[in-house]
Amino acid sequence: MVSGKIPFKKVYEDDTFLAFRDINPQAPVHILIIPRKHISGLSATEDNVLLGSMLTLASSIAEKENIATSGYRIVINTNRDAGQTVSHLHLHLMGGRIMNWPPG
Repeated sequence: MVSGKIPFKKVYEDDTFLAFRDINPQAPVHILIIPRKHISGLSATEDNVLLGSMLTLASSIAEKENIATSGYRIVINTNRDAGQTVSHLHLHLMGGRIMNWPPG
């Protein structure tokens, strides 16, 4: 997707991040935020600035998607047992419905 070879519905793009709608949404709003720089997963980085920027971007997108006030969930799956199926760090931003707990 970062290379532009796979079609997607872009929500946000800059030099550092790309955000797009999940092709298999689990909520009315389900957006993936990924760094352009390849990072295999959360445990593969200590880049606190990048991680903080991802969270700030998620909050900004939640505002634009009108889910900030009602609430949203941020998920980062890490490794196979947690459900990480793509070996590239990505954050799920989900909202638009009541989220149940515990997840999974």
